[in-house]
Amino acid sequence: MGSGITKRWMMVWVVAAVVLNLHPGILAAPQVPCFFIFGDSLVDNGNNNNIQSLAKANYLPYGIDFPRGPTGRFSNGKTTVDVIAQLLGFDDYIPPYARARGQEVLKGVNYASAAAGIRPETGQQLGGRIYFAGQVNNYKNTVAQVVSLLGGEDAAATYLSKCIYSVGVGSNDYLNNYFMPLIYSTSRRYSPEQYATLLIQEYGQQLRVRSSRWLESAKSGAAPTRWRKTARMVQHACKELTTRIVFNSKLKALVDDFNRNATDAKFIYIDAYGIFQDLIDNPSSFGFRVKNAGCCGVGRNNGQITCLPLQTPCRNRNEYLFWDAFHPTEAANVIVGRRSYSAQKASDAYPFDIRRLAQL
Repeated sequence: MGSGITKRWMMVWVVAAVVLNLHPGILAAPQVPCFFIFGDSLVDNGNNNNIQSLAKANYLPYGIDFPRGPTGRFSNGKTTVDVIAQLLGFDDYIPPYARARGQEVLKGVNYASAAAGIRPETGQQLGGRIYFAGQVNNYKNTVAQVVSLLGGEDAAATYLSKCIYSVGVGSNDYLNNYFMPLIYSTSRRYSPEQYATLLIQEYGQQLRVRSSRWLESAKSGAAPTRWRKTARMVQHACKELTTRIVFNSKLKALVDDFNRNATDAKFIYIDAYGIFQDLIDNPSSFGFRVKNAGCCGVGRNNGQITCLPLQTPCRNRNEYLFWDAFHPTEAANVIVGRRSYSAQKASDAYPFDIRRLAQL
C-alpha cells in the first residue's frame, strides 16, 4: 500500500448520518460501524497484560464486577469507553489491539495502554507501555487488515470514514512526567505554559497525520493520592490545576483549528476532567458517599498505589468515586460516559457531544 494512498484515506473522515431513535427491547444496528480508542489506563482494556510493565490490572480485585472478570481494565467494572460503546449501540465491548483478530477489527479496536502519554518517555519508570505515536502505528496495522478484509483501499476508506475515534491522552504526561522532577527534567525545562504548548504540538501532529474526531481533556486530577493536606501537596495541587487548565484550554483551540481546516471531518472536545470534578464537588448528588479514598489500594485513603493482587476491596463500591489511588469506579465511569455521550451541561462537550457527532 503506497504512502500517498495511505495518507489519502487516513486523512479523510466523512461523518455518516445515523438514526438514534432507539426503542427499548429492539436490537438496532450501531449508530456508527466502528469505534477506535486511543488512551491510557483510564481506558486500557488489556493491552498491557503481556508486556513487561508494572502498570497492569489483569488480576483480582480488578474486574470484580465486570462480567468477564479481570481483563486489564483499571476499575472494578466498565470504563468510560465501555459505556460509550454501549450507548452507540455496539452489542459487545471493543477488543484490545493485543487480541483483536479477523472480522473483529471491523467494529473497532482499543489501542490504549496504561502509563502511556503523548511524550515517548512518559511513564518509563513503570516499564513497558505503548505511547500515543505507537498506538497510532498500531492503528496503521489495523488499517491494512481492514483493506484486506474489505477487498481494497477505496472500500476501506469509505468504511473507516464513518467511524468514531476517541483520543484521551495527556494525563500521564503530567502525573508520570512533569510532576515527577526527581525522574524527569520537564518541569525544570518548561514552564506550565511552555509544556502545555509542547504537548499540544506533539498531539496535534499525530492527529493531523491520522485525523481523529473526538478529543478528551486530561483527567484524574483529584485522585486520593492528592488529598493529603500538607503545604507541599497544596502547592503541587495548585501547580497541577494551573497546568491542566492551560492544557485543556489549548485542546479546545486545537478543536477549533481542526474544524476550520478539515472540512471532511468533525472534531469535538469532551471535558472529562470537568465532568469528574463535578462528581467530586457534588458527590451526594450522584449517589457517592466517599470521594477522598479508594475502594482498594495501599496507604492513607488507599491513595498511594494501585490495588494489590487478591486484595479485598470495599463492599459498597457504588458509593465510592475512586476504585484505587488513580482510577474511578464503574459507578463513576458510567456517569462520565453518559455525559460524554449526551451532555448534561454546556461545558461537558464542545462544540457538541458524541450523540450529535454520530448523527452528523
